[in-house]
Amino acid sequence: MSEPRVPYPAEATDPSNYVRVREKGSRDVSYPDAPEPLVVPVYDNHAHLEIEDGVGLSLDEQLERAGAVGVVGVVQAGGDIDSSRWSAWAAASHPRVLAAVAIHPNEAPAYAAAGRLAEAIGVVDELAAQPRVRAIGETGLDFFRTDEAGLPAQFESFEAHIALAKKHAIAMQIHDRDAHDAVLETLERVGAPDRTVFHCFSGDAEMARIAGDRGYYLSFAGNVTFKNAQNLRDALAVIPRERILVETDAPFLTPSPHRGRPNAPYLVPVTVRFIAAELGVELDELCAQIAANTLEVYGSFDD
Repeated sequence: MSEPRVPYPAEATDPSNYVRVREKGSRDVSYPDAPEPLVVPVYDNHAHLEIEDGVGLSLDEQLERAGAVGVVGVVQAGGDIDSSRWSAWAAASHPRVLAAVAIHPNEAPAYAAAGRLAEAIGVVDELAAQPRVRAIGETGLDFFRTDEAGLPAQFESFEAHIALAKKHAIAMQIHDRDAHDAVLETLERVGAPDRTVFHCFSGDAEMARIAGDRGYYLSFAGNVTFKNAQNLRDALAVIPRERILVETDAPFLTPSPHRGRPNAPYLVPVTVRFIAAELGVELDELCAQIAANTLEVYGSFDD
């Protein structure tokens, strides 16, 4: 990362009006056809539904499409002050949404440069007290987009978020990009929250073994279906089934054969079917396990 950009403003008053727009470029921005519905319902463990992609779908439309194919709940994740406020609003307003709130590791240096990192973490602390905010996330370390000058802010932010997850006794969703060893070391040194999830897991079988031994959860996104993602499939083979979650990271990481097009929670069945085939397990059995794992981490969507 070069010069840190100005963070999103902390003064937004109506979170329901917040929206981000993903750059379209030359991509096919039409939504794929709906997959065959799942018989046993599951949940999308991580999505960014405040981001409009392609023709755009409202939150209600996203949830309706998801429910029609057996995806009965979504954990909506924040990454800065305004998207975290939107996530908390979405969860409070929709019974099929729970929220995760945090300052993304790539945002932490920008807030720090503006002298506002402590303020931003304070907002996350306030939001985390809401009953339908069930996770701190996404937080963690990213050595791909942030240069060396920004790393102290990332570590400061990550450790503060770990403390918040413990304070509020809720789960934590980790963003880990090109920082596997540092993330694992930080969790071991500081002490991980009881329910720690590696969102969009990007490690290999050895990291999956370490995560499984420590009781962490691994969440697999659509990139597990990509041809160049053998490391993720190797990780699937060794992680205990009771530690597997599934997500979209919508609107990103759309599973094959729809790679590059807008992603959404209604496409979770594509990834789940791929995982079931990869593991050689019955689809309904896997869905039941993923649903049980999700509720174990975040609690009931009905509360």
